[in-house]
Amino acid sequence: MEGRDAEGTDRPRDPRSLEVPGGPVIPASELRWRSSGSGGPGGQHANTANTRVELVFDVAASRALGPEERERVAARLGPVVRVVASDERSQWRNRRLALRRLGERLADALDVPPERRSTRPPSAAGARRRTERERQQEKRARRRWTYRPEE
Repeated sequence: MEGRDAEGTDRPRDPRSLEVPGGPVIPASELRWRSSGSGGPGGQHANTANTRVELVFDVAASRALGPEERERVAARLGPVVRVVASDERSQWRNRRLALRRLGERLADALDVPPERRSTRPPSAAGARRRTERERQQEKRARRRWTYRPEE
């Protein structure tokens, strides 16, 4: 599988690295893994195997992200991004899950929303506002009490 690495060159990608959807490739050397026992059901295997996986990515120290990207991710997710996966009974599947979740979180943080261009409201909207305002004024005028001496 080909991909761009931190230096921007094309070379075969390390399967342990993280390819952020629509973003950079984060090398495996910048990802820290930690395994521990997972809670919940599973019998003897779950009590002995370390299937819970925690993946930690230090945004501030990353060389894979550019300065603007680093700033954007740190502002949205903090200087250190931590993802935990303990859904599966297999550590391997939990590692894949954690890698996918981290990629999705980083892709969301790196997403730059398009700049909003202001537009003029349509003239029909102004006309509707005016007629509604006049209707309200008439309604309030009918509520007012006026003194009529001839009655």
